[in-house]
Amino acid sequence: MKQYVWFNKKIIDINKANVPILSHTLHYGDGVFEGIRCYKTINNNAAIFRLDDHIKRLFKSANYINIKIDFSQQEIKQQCLKIVKKNNLKNCYLRPIVFRNKRIGLDPQGLEANIAIIAIPFDNYFQKEAIKVKISKFIRLHPQSIISEAKVCGYYINSILATIDAKKEGYDEAIMLDYKGYIAEGSGENIFLVKNDKLYTPKLGSILPGITRDTVIKIAKDLKIKVIEKNITVNEILNSDEVFFTGTAAEITPIYQINNKLINKGKIGKITNIIKYTYHQIITGEINQYHHWLSFVY
Repeated sequence: MKQYVWFNKKIIDINKANVPILSHTLHYGDGVFEGIRCYKTINNNAAIFRLDDHIKRLFKSANYINIKIDFSQQEIKQQCLKIVKKNNLKNCYLRPIVFRNKRIGLDPQGLEANIAIIAIPFDNYFQKEAIKVKISKFIRLHPQSIISEAKVCGYYINSILATIDAKKEGYDEAIMLDYKGYIAEGSGENIFLVKNDKLYTPKLGSILPGITRDTVIKIAKDLKIKVIEKNITVNEILNSDEVFFTGTAAEITPIYQINNKLINKGKIGKITNIIKYTYHQIITGEINQYHHWLSFVY
């Protein structure tokens, strides 16, 4: 079956979407991207989840590193819908990516911007009901070295190193600390813990303000679960009642073990289950209250 991508104004075969060897982004990582999910809904349609918010963040990230996108946000949104339909997909992952060509040298001034939108079939990221993680020796990038709220290609070498290290030691994923030694996030996820029926998550500053993170905060508040954003110590997370990751790919992923410490005796907790179940209902269109987060494809 052929796969298609949207690439610089055209829908083309994915095998013809080539990037020049002198791509500035290939050499220096100065591109931006989004990870977006589309889901089959209960009425057998397909809906892209929080598409507007993802596209807004794509443009914001590009602006941070002085990339001008020669399309409107509405145009990119429409092309995301079109490429899902062109590939005849329902449950899938979209990757809009903006990158620069064609010069060696750190100064990107005057380089043209390219944009592609990829849509591929996608199921569960971890392929497990719950995962075990380790606290990584690699810390999250210092917020005075980068712009934490931007989703920039080059940043992810930090996450790759943490992931390689965790996998080598038999863990599913890594938790990264910030430069002060507080809990920051996973290699590609935000993190929450539950203590005494309250939900805690690291405050903004050294972390990516994840769209799924924001979704969970809104869900919790609607469910009358108190949410507290604060600096979280390693001791606090190890002694929490429940822990879970959030992310576009990871969705709501329970964590049953951190390092050698079982969380909630290795069982998925009550509040984690409630958040996970509600999230699934939202993305599949079962709760009308949240339909404004869904962009229907068909």
